[in-house]
Amino acid sequence: MAGIILGVESTAHTLSIGMVRDNGELLPSESSIFTPEQGGIHPREAADHHSLMAPELISRVLSRNDFSVSDIKAVSFSQGPGLGPCLRVGASLARTLSKSWRVPLVGVNHCVAHIEVGRNQTGCDDPVLLYASGGNTQVIARAGSRYRVLGETLDIGIGNMLDKFARSHDLPFPGGPKIENLASQWETDEGGDPQNLELPYAVHGMDLAFSGILTAAISLSEREGINAASWSLQEHSFASCIEVAERALAHTGKSELLLGGGVACNSRLREMAEIMCSERGASAHWPDKQYCVDNGTMIAELGRREIEMGRETKLEDSAINPILRTDSTPITWS
Repeated sequence: MAGIILGVESTAHTLSIGMVRDNGELLPSESSIFTPEQGGIHPREAADHHSLMAPELISRVLSRNDFSVSDIKAVSFSQGPGLGPCLRVGASLARTLSKSWRVPLVGVNHCVAHIEVGRNQTGCDDPVLLYASGGNTQVIARAGSRYRVLGETLDIGIGNMLDKFARSHDLPFPGGPKIENLASQWETDEGGDPQNLELPYAVHGMDLAFSGILTAAISLSEREGINAASWSLQEHSFASCIEVAERALAHTGKSELLLGGGVACNSRLREMAEIMCSERGASAHWPDKQYCVDNGTMIAELGRREIEMGRETKLEDSAINPILRTDSTPITWS
């Protein structure tokens, strides 16, 4: 049986422990999601949740038939970016497991992990990544030994924007799936008539900005109803992301688009990606939903890549970095 790399994810609302065999086989994660009673994610409350749930998740992993401590080759963890208190819980857990099991420790870049788990699962080789999540919205492509950020949000992540719109209407967290359902309802009931549903466009060159469209969508919902506003918000914000992704494909000459992050679970965003790629002779890819959202398996997969190249993290170098950039991580694997 192949060895196992274990990954710990704790950047925001999700504590997750996942595994990858050293032959690249992905194994499902054990996860627990912090859901605030009201409002957004408070970092300290989320970190408390992670601390409380860590023993249970470890117990679940230890009881699995596809896991044996003797097979563990390394423990990887999200070193950044993310919410500081949450990252510290995951880092502490990973250090403890690494020391207890006497295996190497590997701190990895959360954003890069989304790319690598997508490449592993979809088989795409050298994609442009549209990374759309609660805390991040970036268009990324590899150039030389780095993943370069070609465009990104100038204010808030698209997932955060959707959550804020949902909270303004007392919809529970996370807001994205609820908005997707409301948009689908409006399209079915109203026939998709876009009259009077215009919103600001979020594109700024190769970058994006979502604060203005959020404010306008809340105002629109007061005039036209939440279903119509949800439909328009998706159409305008997703079209902005796809436009920037298409520019990145044209700029780099690449022919694969990979979606990653929690918002990549949205069926309308996937549909837009497919339409755009088919029109320019490219291909659109995305991993299973369990690997789009934050998960420990993607952290394990990047840890596997790093270990293959001989990199491990010394204890004195294992401090978290909440503002770690996508392009700060050297990419030494093929």
